[in-house]
Amino acid sequence: MNTVVLGAVAYDPKVVTIWAGFRSWLRRQGLPFDFVLYAHYERQTEDLVHGRIDVAWHSPLAWLRSGRLAREARVHVRPLVMRDTDRDLTSVVVVRAEGPATVTDLKGRAIAVGAVDSPQATLLPLHHLRELGLAAGTDFEVRRHDTGVGLHGDHIGGEREAARALMAGEVAAACMIDANHLLFGQEGTFPAGATRLLSRTAPFDHCLLVAGPSLDPELGEELTSLLLSMSAANPEVRHLMELEGLTRWLPGRESGYADLTAAVEEAGFYDTDGRITAAGYRP
Repeated sequence: MNTVVLGAVAYDPKVVTIWAGFRSWLRRQGLPFDFVLYAHYERQTEDLVHGRIDVAWHSPLAWLRSGRLAREARVHVRPLVMRDTDRDLTSVVVVRAEGPATVTDLKGRAIAVGAVDSPQATLLPLHHLRELGLAAGTDFEVRRHDTGVGLHGDHIGGEREAARALMAGEVAAACMIDANHLLFGQEGTFPAGATRLLSRTAPFDHCLLVAGPSLDPELGEELTSLLLSMSAANPEVRHLMELEGLTRWLPGRESGYADLTAAVEEAGFYDTDGRITAAGYRP
């Protein structure tokens, strides 16, 4: 029987613990499964489309690029599952308590964002501001914080640096995913009462487990079924699920990426064939 080989990006040491644990559990359920680690999403995405791995734990940006590369290669990629915590997320534009009163007040000011390739802290908030009438680089200055480039925003450092720039008075606003805004309040990066939300993006979806053209359909169905059956009540996998940030797996869906698709187009991040065209982006 063929072995299902998954690719995952090693954005943090815990990735090894998570997928080694999932590997052991899946193999105990009878699924031949293994994984390989990548330094960044661009290589993982290319390898998925070219059949070097069978499935990939993808960022939202990697999912979009996979589709473009697959169309160019005339192969098919599809979502299998996602975490319950990957659905209907939002990013926020944060200002100091005494800062700008409206989005319009950001005109002519500097705004801090995360890394160039972060969907939640750069691409989606800049798209959101454009929809509200402010174009990056024209109506306001963008201050990027390029920590962990190639990790598609999985590294929290860029968002934390943007938050610190806001508190230091270096920028008028900072962009981040809502969960990190809450975290920064809890850890003290944002002192209590020091900031407020100026605007919030529309909901979007985040990570996906994506099947590539080399995945055996029967094994793909088995992998999907096993993950959907995984329960946080099971002590074998509870800690792994906590590390991966979910309480249950849900079927993957394609409906939560329209705004990111628009943001990628606006930024010229990838061309229609999936080639990297973002200025200065080299993971």
